Amino acid sequence: MTEEPGGGLVLEQSRYRLRLPGLEAGRRAVLLRMVENWLSDLQIAQLVTGLEGDSRLLPAQLLVRRLLLHSWLERRLSIGSRAVLDVVPRRIGSQSVPPQRRHSAGALYRLSRFAVLRAEQGRMVAYSPLSTVGISCPEFRLTAVLARACEEEIGLGEVAEELGIDQSAAGLLLDELLSARLLLTPVEAEAETRAAPMALWSAEELWLHDRSRPERHAAPIGATDRFRALIEEDLVQAAAIDGRPSIALPTPSCATQASGSLSAVMSRRRSVRRHDDSRPVTVEQLGEFLHRVQRLEPRDRDGRVTGVRPYPGAGGLGELEIYPLVSRCVGMPRGLYHYDSAQHRLAMLAGPGPETERMLSFARATATMPGPPQVLFVITARVGPLMRKYEGIPYALALKDAGILTAWMYLVATDMGLAPCALGAGDAASFSALAGLDTLAEPAIAEFALGSRSPDGREQA
Repeated sequence: MTEEPGGGLVLEQSRYRLRLPGLEAGRRAVLLRMVENWLSDLQIAQLVTGLEGDSRLLPAQLLVRRLLLHSWLERRLSIGSRAVLDVVPRRIGSQSVPPQRRHSAGALYRLSRFAVLRAEQGRMVAYSPLSTVGISCPEFRLTAVLARACEEEIGLGEVAEELGIDQSAAGLLLDELLSARLLLTPVEAEAETRAAPMALWSAEELWLHDRSRPERHAAPIGATDRFRALIEEDLVQAAAIDGRPSIALPTPSCATQASGSLSAVMSRRRSVRRHDDSRPVTVEQLGEFLHRVQRLEPRDRDGRVTGVRPYPGAGGLGELEIYPLVSRCVGMPRGLYHYDSAQHRLAMLAGPGPETERMLSFARATATMPGPPQVLFVITARVGPLMRKYEGIPYALALKDAGILTAWMYLVATDMGLAPCALGAGDAASFSALAGLDTLAEPAIAEFALGSRSPDGREQA
């Protein structure tokens, strides 16, 4: 909240701002006091009447009511002088207040499998991605209620027992937990696990979708530059791995690159899982492929070294890196490499061994290939640049960029007459151990198999 000349106030929440100009002393005092402390209806009345008299109480009450209806205020449930629950809005606006759900006497409820409990600004808050509000737990025993609802069905008696309150107060608390969709009826809980579409979602996937789409929340999202003060490494510097044995790759000329029309290449695109090990892919083909899909053309942008990839990416940050695991390639020793896209070379990270064999076996099983891929590309994301610039969406952006790169790899491989196949998952643990990467700084997010195409043309879409 900020103050304006003339007594006005500006409320700010994430990407939303609300101007309240020309507030008289009572309403202004109520809002300023709420910044520091909780106010009950009685305290609001005492504050306003003490400053302006009874005649100004109704306008103050209407203002508080409107702010509550648009989720600009948190709301506290107290039993006597004991605070037991806070309702924390996730969304701002006229559709932000969830429908009120009331408990039924004798009914039992269970915890939603999508519920999460996390530390937030010094307090514990429970959320469901299916609700526009969360529940803060100023009373630590409220977390025991949620834990018990996870293990068994609970009702008025169990809530009253855990919190040491009467059943009337327990009913008020149950209503809030039901409205926040933290507690569900047995029928609703069954639907979460057995009925489409909810049963198809994992909690992790639903939360990722919820955070990256501004539907039920008002959390910051987009290019907020919240970490702009942190040191940002240059793209070219981050892409290079110095001090390791490296192999310079042949750079294809325009004349050597295949040149099929886009529509023709797209019509021929297939996932090809069978490689011709009698004629493996060559180092020249590998070099051309990497040059066409991942080369980096340095650019000086306002004194900062960046670069341009062949494909579009979030913010032009070029956060994706490629690590080829070579199993069978003419002219290239077996092992795990990092592709230095600025210098067009491969830096050796690890020779063949048990870990590389596990990675190849995992890839073979994931793609249901008859044999290990000749070359397995592990695609990683240096998430730091994305997370410095974007909020709420950086990991989702990295996945989208990986999808763009994968599609680009398909088109280039098809144009070159090679056998491409994207994988649904990979042995990230073995890869990270071999590459020596911090998985919080540069996680593996995609895999892609490449090899020579069998002369009989057998393929799978």
